[in-house]
Amino acid sequence: MEFWLFVGLMALFYAAFKSNSSGAKAKQQSHTPTPKTQSTVKNIRRSSSRQPHQVSASSNVRSVSEGTEELVTFTISHGFEEGERSRNQVPAQWIKPGDIRTISGRCIEKGFFYTGGKLKGGRVLGTEASLVDDGLKIAAKRQLTPPYEDESLGYWPRFNALSPKCRGYYLDWLASDRDCPQTPIGYVFIYFYGLERRVCSSVKGKNNGLVDAEFLAIFAEVARLMDVYSESRSFSGYASRLLEFMRILRPELTFPPVAALQKVRESLLFQYQLAIAVDKELPISADLALAWLKFYPDYYPKTPARRCEPEFTALFKKKYQEKFNSGMAVKPNKKRLVVQYYPASGTLDSVNLDKWDLPDPSLLKSPTNKLIAIADTCTDLLDPYSRYLGKKGTSRSDINAILLLPDALSDTQNASLEAFTDWANTRISQHQGLAPLADFWEFTGMPLPAKINKKESELIANLAQKAGFGIAPDPRYHHAKPSVEGSIVLFAEGHGTCFEPSRAFNEIGMALRLGAMVATTDQQLDTTEVTLLHQLIDHDTTLSPTEKRSLHGYLLWRLNSPANMNGLKARLQNLGNREKQAVSHILVGVALADGRVDPTEIKALEKLYTALGLDKALVASDVHNLSASRRLPSSALGSSAKATPAKTPTGTPTQLKGTTAGFQLDKEILALHESETSDVQAMLGAIFVEEEAEAQVPHTSTDAPVTTELEEDLEGLDAAHGSLYRALVAKEQWSRAEVETLCSDLGLMIDGAIEAINDWSFDRADAAVFDADDNIYVDLEIVEELEG
Repeated sequence: MEFWLFVGLMALFYAAFKSNSSGAKAKQQSHTPTPKTQSTVKNIRRSSSRQPHQVSASSNVRSVSEGTEELVTFTISHGFEEGERSRNQVPAQWIKPGDIRTISGRCIEKGFFYTGGKLKGGRVLGTEASLVDDGLKIAAKRQLTPPYEDESLGYWPRFNALSPKCRGYYLDWLASDRDCPQTPIGYVFIYFYGLERRVCSSVKGKNNGLVDAEFLAIFAEVARLMDVYSESRSFSGYASRLLEFMRILRPELTFPPVAALQKVRESLLFQYQLAIAVDKELPISADLALAWLKFYPDYYPKTPARRCEPEFTALFKKKYQEKFNSGMAVKPNKKRLVVQYYPASGTLDSVNLDKWDLPDPSLLKSPTNKLIAIADTCTDLLDPYSRYLGKKGTSRSDINAILLLPDALSDTQNASLEAFTDWANTRISQHQGLAPLADFWEFTGMPLPAKINKKESELIANLAQKAGFGIAPDPRYHHAKPSVEGSIVLFAEGHGTCFEPSRAFNEIGMALRLGAMVATTDQQLDTTEVTLLHQLIDHDTTLSPTEKRSLHGYLLWRLNSPANMNGLKARLQNLGNREKQAVSHILVGVALADGRVDPTEIKALEKLYTALGLDKALVASDVHNLSASRRLPSSALGSSAKATPAKTPTGTPTQLKGTTAGFQLDKEILALHESETSDVQAMLGAIFVEEEAEAQVPHTSTDAPVTTELEEDLEGLDAAHGSLYRALVAKEQWSRAEVETLCSDLGLMIDGAIEAINDWSFDRADAAVFDADDNIYVDLEIVEELEG
């Protein structure tokens, strides 16, 4: 490229020279004066790809028109103007903190800058960009606010290229505390160039008087500047790189903590630390593994990893330690580490550190593939949590957000969940777990709903499970929901994440529901009847401990809730005579648990028989037959049974005591268990029916035409936004400049367009499809969901 640039310049020079010669001859022949005019022939621009802060270098070639005798003039600049020439020949001096200098009426006490008239830049001919030269024109002292700037404070600023007013403002800033966030960032960069030069001058085997104490002071000053001027991503990026470079230069020093380094795609410090660990054959720590993943160029974090970065970091470290214990082992590779620092200043050379012979494993594929696999697992686990946080008006402290966190992050739960745990333990120890639902709901931080639907039921169950408790009724296993005015029952340990109820669980549950209906039919709880039902659970050896805890909780809830027969009648009507007889024996068996049947119980049984599709005339005979089989005295029929008042849903049940007629219900359960009819199997498999049927989605006729056109799926977006969506989903990541170009062509504003499409995405997939930052990221999983 440079060769062709030189050839072009020579051609232009030759053409201009020949033109001048022709013009001179014409003038000699005609003796007619021609006015001098000057024009720009060509502006040749060569972009530098070395670093983003460096502006383009250019070569300006200017020639004169025909008829003049002036020679062609070449002006070659390197991305900045040298600025005003100074006659100051005093060698530059580094001013340390505490060395007071008065320059142009400003008393500067904080140091950290170069002053004088002579200090050459390293990469190009010219003066050091940060050099404060009092031999130049400087405006009088003025107030810092409002900040002054003009066109002389360009993208690549230099003190000697500033206007006198800008120089004056910069000296005002140096004389201040240098902590005004409104200061134009160009002034901060000029100051930073001096700090950078001081550090770089200590490399290559000579410290140039930069002792450790001053080195650490410069480190602290750069960190302070990065905190004050964090709004400038450009400055934060360069400041972060210098801080990393300084830690590499003197690793033996103890550096002060830095609040947060700017996120960059390349990290000198990470490469150095990884090289040291691999060279010494040390296991890769979780922190270093996460940094490796972060700086690996072929890994692009998905939306959950970016939106939920703290949670992703914690989860990644846990999963990494689970897989590799103390850390992954990586063998040294042949590629050698090269640490090269590119300064922000345009008047400094890059710095290479070649004093180590270390491997450079940062681009190895095998270990990074293992890290990416862990990251993908973490991303999947965080996806529901991320989607929730992507909704408007949500926060990490919401109970819904906490419930969506992976179980591995349970130690990150907030104080509200700890308070719930304490409350639940108290209810279990003092009230057998029985609690008003309204009290439970207070821990969600939301208003009490008018009705408990599926969404609310899931929230209740998930909150209990997150805190390590089970709940009854649990819609997943008991297929029943509590009422707003009713109660719930908490029990320790809960169902766990892999609980699958057995057939015996459903069979006993069916008997408990029927038995609770009899026990509560007259608003009184007989101790013997209730004890029989509890012993029915404990006596069954096929039930697991978890199933028994769940069924005890379910029975307690049934006994303290209004009885209902929703769903039972329709299912029991499909049973055969043998199975109906078994169900009727369960009802009568509970009534006979205390050895007596009161006339009021007879009437209650007749109502239950009728409601369940059984012949109520069979009640008396069933009672006599079961009484005879259990050898109960005839006086039992019509006698008054000892009873205790039934408790209200919010009350505490009395400790149940008394004797029972044995486990006569077992054979009735066995009769149902051994039934082979399909109707009975269906009933047993779903005896805990939903008490309120869920709304059914209308079935779409298979004869209806099915369209897969994307335009049909984009209903709700206008043509412009739809076109932008189609363009962006073509790849996973876009630069902001690329998207701005697309939006401009469509007549859209980028931020408004992204927000509009994300709102549309929320309506369809409950999540945003685009994540806008410096770059625009496309959540391809959401794209699949939208187009599916």
